[in-house]
Amino acid sequence: MVSHPAPPRDTARFVRKIIWIVLALIVVGGAAWYAAMTLGKPQESAPPAGGAEQLVRADSHRLTSPAVERAQLVEFLDFECPSCASIHPVVAEFKAEFGDRITFVHRHFPLSAHPNSGQAALAAEAAGQQGKYQEMADRLFETQSQWAGSQQSQAPLFRTYAGELGLDLARYDAAIADPATEDRILADIADGEALGVSGTPTFFLNGEKLTLSTKADFRQKLADAAR
Repeated sequence: MVSHPAPPRDTARFVRKIIWIVLALIVVGGAAWYAAMTLGKPQESAPPAGGAEQLVRADSHRLTSPAVERAQLVEFLDFECPSCASIHPVVAEFKAEFGDRITFVHRHFPLSAHPNSGQAALAAEAAGQQGKYQEMADRLFETQSQWAGSQQSQAPLFRTYAGELGLDLARYDAAIADPATEDRILADIADGEALGVSGTPTFFLNGEKLTLSTKADFRQKLADAAR
């Protein structure tokens, strides 16, 4: 075997210096590449933090506007849910009684078990863009027995409701087709899931998830909060 003589000490020192320079350039170059790639991309927004900002957002549907708000009642609902339809008149009664002190808020939470709940939510959103959210919500609940459970799309029926409510149908159709309308509903669903909503209706009173047993119990909780 032929042995190779060790390089002179000065030569070895020079080689080590070159290696360190190359490594430094690689590190700096890598950092610059990472920064360029990171800053060049839109930053993903952090998931919403827990708390009031998940319960009520700037674009949430507020059904009452008390001059002095004592409390907020937030309802996550599904327009095809029988229980939501059953309690809707009760909530309307409480809204008339406590609406001057409590802000009543609707959030969407259409369930996959209900084939037309998503289309109903879209109809309510499209109506809301013309200032008729509450009217469409009332109509959907009042007529729920006529369309709920159908495997056929009820979008044409909901469009009929829009016409009966005096909406501009061209604007209504545009809102239904706009992906931003669906995104608005998906945002409600995401908030509901983050808050532990698993079914409808689910109510939060001043941030506390309610467990209700009777109408009298529900009313008492609202009365206490409105004081």
